[in-house]
Amino acid sequence: MASGGGYAWALAAGLNAALAAISAKFFAPMLLKYGMVILFNVTMWGCYVNSLKALSSLQATVTNFAANFISSGLAGYFLFQEPLPSKWFAGASLIILGVFILSKSSIEEKVNSD
Repeated sequence: MASGGGYAWALAAGLNAALAAISAKFFAPMLLKYGMVILFNVTMWGCYVNSLKALSSLQATVTNFAANFISSGLAGYFLFQEPLPSKWFAGASLIILGVFILSKSSIEEKVNSD
């Protein structure tokens, strides 16, 4: 699997982690709320494990975290009208820059043993 696929899995894991948090706040019936949280968390772990097959644990974890942080912040802004100060955008930009640097670093790609 190419590292591009690994990054797609890591981004999907971060997005699913954010969706789990959003569903806990968004849906009213308790059974649906817990069901959605469990579904998104199980999906997140599946995506994260797949990202580890193509990326180093550092690259997969940092990309997952960045996607979770940014999607959670944007969801808070658009869905719950939470303010996003300029410091948040500065931090998000630095996180994205860090993920880009890690993706281009000299860390060797994992060899697929499948």
